[in-house]
Amino acid sequence: MSTGDAVHPRVAGRVVGQSPLRIWGLTSEARLKRQLQRAGADAQGADADRVVLLRADWVYDEALVRGLAAAAGDVALCAEEGTVVALAVAAADAEPASAALAQGRAPAGARALSPMQVADGYNDKLRKREPPYLLPLTADNLPAIERRTFSGAYKGVTDLVTLYVWPRPARYVTGLCARSGITPNQVTFASLLLVLAAMWLFWTGRYGMGLLAAWAMTFLDTVDGKLARVTLRSSRFGDIFDHSIDLIHPPFWWWAWIVGLPAVGLALEHPALCLWAIVAGYVLQRLEEGAFIACFGIEMHVWERFDSRFRLFTARRNPNLLLLTASFLFGRPDLGIEAVAWWTVLSLLVHALRLLQAGLARRRGPLRSWLAAPT
Repeated sequence: MSTGDAVHPRVAGRVVGQSPLRIWGLTSEARLKRQLQRAGADAQGADADRVVLLRADWVYDEALVRGLAAAAGDVALCAEEGTVVALAVAAADAEPASAALAQGRAPAGARALSPMQVADGYNDKLRKREPPYLLPLTADNLPAIERRTFSGAYKGVTDLVTLYVWPRPARYVTGLCARSGITPNQVTFASLLLVLAAMWLFWTGRYGMGLLAAWAMTFLDTVDGKLARVTLRSSRFGDIFDHSIDLIHPPFWWWAWIVGLPAVGLALEHPALCLWAIVAGYVLQRLEEGAFIACFGIEMHVWERFDSRFRLFTARRNPNLLLLTASFLFGRPDLGIEAVAWWTVLSLLVHALRLLQAGLARRRGPLRSWLAAPT
């Protein structure tokens, strides 16, 4: 075996047993096979050095599967009551290990680990820390399993609408999509159509209908990501498709809002100045966020608790839509877009200050997310 093979062993995956139950429209076997593949445990037969064995009557956090795939030596993942529910062993020992796992036992010499010992619970991509879930797959437990797997797919640091308003309806619609065979990319395409509809309605001064389209788009923007995660259908194309729409469309909405004001008799005195403040502020904020990652290795919004709290309200799409919705309801959409411009500039200044403070803090050592710190 070469040095490279020793450092990066080829890992296979196997599902032990079976279950008739479905989670988010997927059989247990199909779900576990997707998790194994996503964890890199997809080597075949004689090509494998190690094998990860998962029981079909349990539901595993993806972090646990990744942790088992990366583990060295013989490892047994144990549930709270001590039952062995997964193994990572040498490929040569796969058959006797599978037989032992089916009986809830581990081979002699395997290290027994708890879920928190296999995965520490910090998810950098979703900006949150929570214990990895490990749940028995039973018919009575299915509703709780779907609630837990859905919450596990949710970002921990985001805006207040996404965090506090959308979860319950999004879980219901995500379930409908999963069981109907609707794919995440189809949901994303529907959200793109709503982006265009909202822009056209804002442009023509039909703010009420435009806001309905805009809020529907933000809701689907929540659903598509959760659908991809709970059905394990995330893809590079889908990620780029979704994030490209999210990144590009907000300034066009605010531009269209300004253009539509004369149609309702509320034209701005200095529309170009307002537009430039919004667009330049938006672009510069994105550049600040990118600079923070490039300079300090973490996202700005997860550095300290303040940054995560400020992300709830910072001048991004959903908080700006709240300002515009309130201004429409009070009959002054012109004041709403001016508020968006002012809030964008203020948010830009706050982020600039945080960049400066991070630079000073970096002199004392590498920056670390408050979410990643040991609890």
